[in-house]
Amino acid sequence: MNRKHNQFKGAEVSCCVKYFLFGFNIIFWLLGAAFLAIGLWAWAEKGVLSNLSSITDLGGFDPVWLFIVVGGVMFVLGFAGCIGALRENTLLLKFFSVFLGLIFFLELTAGILAFVFKDWIKDQLNFFINNNIKAYRDDIDLQNLIDFAQGYWSCCGANGPNDWNLNMYFNCTDQNPSRERCGVPFSCCVKDPVGVVNRQCGYDARIDLTMLDQHKTIYTKGCVGQFEKWVQDNLIIVASSFVGIALLQIFGICLAQNLVNDIKAVKANW
Repeated sequence: MNRKHNQFKGAEVSCCVKYFLFGFNIIFWLLGAAFLAIGLWAWAEKGVLSNLSSITDLGGFDPVWLFIVVGGVMFVLGFAGCIGALRENTLLLKFFSVFLGLIFFLELTAGILAFVFKDWIKDQLNFFINNNIKAYRDDIDLQNLIDFAQGYWSCCGANGPNDWNLNMYFNCTDQNPSRERCGVPFSCCVKDPVGVVNRQCGYDARIDLTMLDQHKTIYTKGCVGQFEKWVQDNLIIVASSFVGIALLQIFGICLAQNLVNDIKAVKANW
């Protein structure tokens, strides 16, 4: 009887692991809820929630999807880890560790494939940017994303300013009645030293101008090449970020599995 009592006392759930996992996941859970709320609010502002069929109307990528998907994954993972740790629920903890492990595996696979198939990734990025150029005026969030990317990386189009011929408002055809005909968005313009933003600076930027003249007023380098250059210049930061995220995921999986083992050890002595 004494021996059984000592065995029961010897097996206990680590409070440190339990509440550390709970605290980590409650932050994760709240961040996921915030991302979801922002995404749903953006859709409500654009009228998507009142007409769900409009989700498929956009020809390019809707950045709101990023908030919805990332927020949803964070919310589900945070909930499972938070409640699983607090209630010592092995089912939720196993779900948390397996789901997190699956995400880690997918990230690792994507990283390896991106390294091995560099040219294919470059082609896909080129296709993605050009596809979104066509839908530039269709969605304000997409428009802001493209403007941010072109301004941040000092680029214009996927491979150069002429990619904007793909957009019905900026193409140089005689049938185009738009005032923006043969122009580019303002985000393609070389930044004013004073910081004044002229939203009409891209008008007629591609009409009868030599490459040298264009270079003075707009960015002539494509965003695909500029993005590649940015990654190479910031390789240590990019690699460190991915390694840091991977270590956090592995740490979370280890904590969850450790807690599951503690709970099983305690239950085995009941």
